[in-house]
Amino acid sequence: MHKIAEIFAKGGPVMWPILALSVLGLAILIWKAFEFRAGRRTAKGLNLVSSIITAEPMLGILGTVTGIIRTFSSLNGADGAAANPLAATSGIGEALITTAAGLVAALLLLFPYNALDAGVEEE
Repeated sequence: MHKIAEIFAKGGPVMWPILALSVLGLAILIWKAFEFRAGRRTAKGLNLVSSIITAEPMLGILGTVTGIIRTFSSLNGADGAAANPLAATSGIGEALITTAAGLVAALLLLFPYNALDAGVEEE
C-alpha cells in the first residue's frame, strides 16, 4: 500500500481528479450491477460512467503536459543557474505515471460498463 501511495504522489496533482472520477465511476457501476440483479435494467447513470471513461485518459494527457512543462522548467534552470538533467526525471516520471493512471482507470471501468450497457432494456 505504501508503494501505491508513493507512485500516486509522484504522479502529481492531476492524480487526484483521476482518483475521484475512478471512485465515482466504480460506485455507479456497483450500484447499476445491484439494480440489474434486481431486474431494473435502465441506462440511468451509465451516461456519466461513459463520460468518466472518456475523461480519464484526457486527464492522463493533462498530467503528461504538466509533467513535461515541469521537466522543461527544471532544464531551464532557476535564476540562470546551470540546468541539472537529473532534476528533469521527476517531471518525466510525473508525465508517465499520470498517463498510465488515466489509461488504466478508463480501462478498468470500460469493460464492466460495456457489459452493463449491453444488458440495458429499451424503454
